[in-house]
Amino acid sequence: MTEIVYGVIQRKMTLDYGLSSYIKDPKKQLSWLNNLLRVSAYQMVYLTKIPDHAVLFDAVEIAKVKGHAGIASYVNGVLRNVQRNGLRDWKTISNAKKRISVGASMPKWLVAYFIERIGIEETEKMAFSLLEDPFVSLRLQSNEISREEAIGLLKAEGYDVVASPVSPVGIRIHGGKIVDSPLFKDGMLTIQDESSQLVAPVGELEKDFLVLDSCAAPGGKTTHMASYLSASENGKVIALDMYEHKISLINQNAERLHVSDRIETHVLDAKEAVHAFAPESFDVIYVDAPCSGLGLMRRKPEIKYVKNAQDFLDLHQEQILILNSVSSLLKKGGRLVYSTCTLTTEENQMSVRTFLENHAEFAIVPIRSEYLDKKSFTAEGFVQIYPHDYGTDGFFISCMVKR
Repeated sequence: MTEIVYGVIQRKMTLDYGLSSYIKDPKKQLSWLNNLLRVSAYQMVYLTKIPDHAVLFDAVEIAKVKGHAGIASYVNGVLRNVQRNGLRDWKTISNAKKRISVGASMPKWLVAYFIERIGIEETEKMAFSLLEDPFVSLRLQSNEISREEAIGLLKAEGYDVVASPVSPVGIRIHGGKIVDSPLFKDGMLTIQDESSQLVAPVGELEKDFLVLDSCAAPGGKTTHMASYLSASENGKVIALDMYEHKISLINQNAERLHVSDRIETHVLDAKEAVHAFAPESFDVIYVDAPCSGLGLMRRKPEIKYVKNAQDFLDLHQEQILILNSVSSLLKKGGRLVYSTCTLTTEENQMSVRTFLENHAEFAIVPIRSEYLDKKSFTAEGFVQIYPHDYGTDGFFISCMVKR
């Protein structure tokens, strides 16, 4: 069910174009009928376990129940054509933007947006990489064993795992249900995308630091930050989120990973943080800002269809308000780490630049990492990872110091 639902969403525009040879006007059809044809065609063209005759039988029976015999006959006719001739071939589209848009099922305006910023070749690579299945990645939470030891133990348990090429504490898992592993159950491992594993180390945390994680839920980065701290030396992460149920997720993660003694949670809008804490009280502040989430399109394909250019600008304004709110809470010499899981200039570089224009006391600290290729670093010293670079989520990370 998950494969069918996500697969159809992921390839919706490709399916619609492919079916257009057999459908006169899909906009005039009932939405359930369009979806029935998409679901059926997806299984026939992209999946291998379900024979065509089974797909055809189910589709016709559903059409009888949802519609009538005439619609059932129509569905049968369309799908028989798909069986005989396949879907209309998007590869023959001459216009490059439209070909990428239809073939990768990404709205044309979004294709044009990326072409303008990273060029047509990189846009094409990125767009089609989003059709690949995402893999599960793990982060080593415990300091008690090395990554190599953890990989050895997981392999001995029967898991197909390899070291992450992106994160020094990351592990890619290609087979097995990791939640059943004793290492996972004991809180030595947690599920977290490799790109986001790069955020916590940028703060260069020390054991006795007081840290603010201003947009913390669901707590993956929060627990990573806490792993650098020591409760006996009064190290602590203050984690904020606007919603009680998300705070509960952070607390659950903290308990499972044995860092509850280093995490304190508050239901609080990050834009109000300036009124809740004393000025210059934090050694490091993280802003993993609310964003359009375009870096997550492989895992959440619906994002491609629901965002628009105005969203980028609206979120930019929201991000600036958060940065302005927390900036006075940082000690002189402290680091402000700003990150997003999106790919837009408005929400990434523009947000940092706008903040710096209004806060002369802050300066960019170029980020260094031996694990990333040169292409992942911008001229300013930011990290910008695209989904096709390493097969991870897309991510942006920047670091500023308060002078």
